[in-house]
Amino acid sequence: MSGSCRRSRAPTPPAWGPPSGKAFIPPRTSNCLRRPVVGSRAGRPDRSVYDDQPNAHKKFMEKLDACIRNHDKEIEKMCNFHHQGFVDAITELLKVRTDAEKLKVQVTDTNRRLQDAGKEVIVQTDNIIRCRIQQRNITTVVEKLQLCLPVLEMYSKLKEQMSAKRYYSALKTMEQLENVYFPRVSQYRFCQLMIENLPKLREDIKEISMSDLKDFLESIRKHSDKIGETAMKQAQQQKTFSVALPKQNNVKFGKKMYINDRIPEERNEIELKHAFEEEDENEEEVLTVQDLVDFSPVYRCLHIYSVLGDEETFENYYRKQRKKQARLVLQPQSNMHETVDGYRRYFTQIVGFFVVEDHILHVTQGLVTRAYTDELWNMALSKIIAVLRAHSSYCTDPDLVLELKNLIVIFADTLQGYGFPVNRLFDLLFEIRDQYNETLLKKWAGVFRDIFEEDNYSPIPVVNEEEYKIVISKFPFQDPDLEKQSFPKKFPMSQSVPRIYTQVKEFIYASLKFSESLHRSSTEIDDMLRKSTNLLLTRTLNSCLLNLIRKPHIGLTELVQIIINTTHLEQACKYLEDFITNITNISQETVHTTRLYGLSTFKDARHAAEGEIYTKLNQKIDEFVQLADYDWTMSEPDGRASGYLMDLINFLRSIFQVFTHLPGKVAQTACMSACQHLSTSLMQMLLDSELKQISMGAVQQFNLDVIQCELFASSEPVPGFQGDTLQLAFIDLRQLLDLFMVWDWSTYLADYGQPASKYLRVNPNTALTLLEKVKDTSKKNNIFAQFRKNDRDKQKLIETVMKQLRSLVNGMSHHT
Repeated sequence: MSGSCRRSRAPTPPAWGPPSGKAFIPPRTSNCLRRPVVGSRAGRPDRSVYDDQPNAHKKFMEKLDACIRNHDKEIEKMCNFHHQGFVDAITELLKVRTDAEKLKVQVTDTNRRLQDAGKEVIVQTDNIIRCRIQQRNITTVVEKLQLCLPVLEMYSKLKEQMSAKRYYSALKTMEQLENVYFPRVSQYRFCQLMIENLPKLREDIKEISMSDLKDFLESIRKHSDKIGETAMKQAQQQKTFSVALPKQNNVKFGKKMYINDRIPEERNEIELKHAFEEEDENEEEVLTVQDLVDFSPVYRCLHIYSVLGDEETFENYYRKQRKKQARLVLQPQSNMHETVDGYRRYFTQIVGFFVVEDHILHVTQGLVTRAYTDELWNMALSKIIAVLRAHSSYCTDPDLVLELKNLIVIFADTLQGYGFPVNRLFDLLFEIRDQYNETLLKKWAGVFRDIFEEDNYSPIPVVNEEEYKIVISKFPFQDPDLEKQSFPKKFPMSQSVPRIYTQVKEFIYASLKFSESLHRSSTEIDDMLRKSTNLLLTRTLNSCLLNLIRKPHIGLTELVQIIINTTHLEQACKYLEDFITNITNISQETVHTTRLYGLSTFKDARHAAEGEIYTKLNQKIDEFVQLADYDWTMSEPDGRASGYLMDLINFLRSIFQVFTHLPGKVAQTACMSACQHLSTSLMQMLLDSELKQISMGAVQQFNLDVIQCELFASSEPVPGFQGDTLQLAFIDLRQLLDLFMVWDWSTYLADYGQPASKYLRVNPNTALTLLEKVKDTSKKNNIFAQFRKNDRDKQKLIETVMKQLRSLVNGMSHHT
């Protein structure tokens, strides 16, 4: 009894629905799971079940059992309350039995008295029979005399029916005249005239009926919009009602999501509430196709042609006209793709057309057949798919594409409810889904560009706990060291990182919207979301990052921050995977789908940023080197390093301090690349073909600059180098300058090619080029050198060394 008392009344199904014969099955709810009255703590399920508290589930189940017991007690009280009424009713019924027995006795007595009184009536009846026999004989004589009167009356009735436009009754009257009345008076002339006039009356009826049919066809063509709109609306309401309660239960008892992720079920709950309210408002105004269209003309016409034996002509004409109307309905407007209303009108007209055909199929016999409607639908479906494929390709607004998808789903569900196959429409939706993703990617490309343009590329400062929690709520950042620091403090990433992470989740939500109502499993939807997210990361975001990195106004500090940002975005990819898993309700153990490619995306962007850092750093070094203004003919050095070089070294020190937040290998590589590029630039300055002469004083001055470079390298501007690794970037310059400063040509020539040579890194061609420049300067500065023996000996030594160097260079070229 407790189970029956708790059973709720099933809701009345909508009057509009497909004639499939399927019963409307209302969703069952449990009173124990209903939301209790506000203020009743005893019956309220504790919301701690949603929190990650110990024994939360157990406590929830205990409170739920208590709620159930309370309801059972109330039910038992209700049954006990009505038990006495049931006993009283049985008692009253027993009293009625006694009265019924008395009534039976009275009826028996009344019947006996009635039989006694009827004996006299029987006598009178025999007399009446004799009189009736006499009357029948008189009637027979009258019938013979007035044989023609019924024929005239029926013919008069036929004329009245024709005047009253009761054509079906008139045809039946004609049949009666031909089959019953005319044979009786066929020998009379007036009967022959009537017989000759009947075919003309039948033709008139056919013409009038056909005219009514044309008016009917025109009427349903005009009302197709309203019929389709009503059918689609009621199909949507029925679908919403059938899926709303399971979704609501999933909202209440579904898996809890990651704390930093927005819970989409809250939005769904609001949408379901609106859906229920809308359905309650429209429930009283349920219309059927008969309410919108008067089908009586087609019924009459069909019956008339059936009676006339010309049913095939009527069927052919009807089908031919409806096919023409179908072609008109399937022809879209040229600007249909511009607004969702254009698509809606197109769908409602088609739905209205086929709802009428389905109604005709089920209420008439033979006018249209299932084979005919299937053929018509297949033709229409091919045309619909071609039209949607063509017009949807013009859509560039993802919101419009999403609304189109929703219309197609409602359109397909409506017609599927009437027995029309719609699998090809859902296949088309997968094509449109790809286009939808493309429009989303284009939209989010603009979003990412705006984020990068608005970013200041500096760490996010926070001055209190509230600001810190705001950042944490937007981006899953975890750093125990940062948490221990006192305020104010800074996050390592810039403002663009939490904004990009939020926008990626918004993209996933937008992509999920299209996957709803596609009759796909959660695993398939999960795979769709991962693939579209991969496209967003690998193509859109990656392209935006690369374009940002290559922009001329992005400096070294910005590039360093971009590398830091990509590192944190890469670490957040696992949270995005968990986010997708949560919103699709797929457990981690059963996921065998595509993983996110964020790791490779952000690594590629980071490598590009690193390469851009190396390039811009080298460009900056070139700008400083271009400021060099050596006096290549000076006799004595200045005694201090050049100003441009000291400025360059100070710049490098400040830049490498910014690199402290970069991964160690990136900073070391940048430092080594800068030193190597500086060494190469200085070497090219010495060997410049436009520089013809270099004095030893200039060499000594140049040596002072190289010494500063070596001191900079030995100061370990970036930690992590082992020994004198960084100083080796200047080893070529050092050995070349030492060779000229010491003038140790004998050692160089004697040890050339030996692994242990003191001047192993000095190329003979490089030494020869520099020596020729030094020789020309010696000749110019010593006009009378030929008259001094020491100078003559030095010139001879230079000539000898140059010959030997040329031989070494030639030997290298021949060996090569």
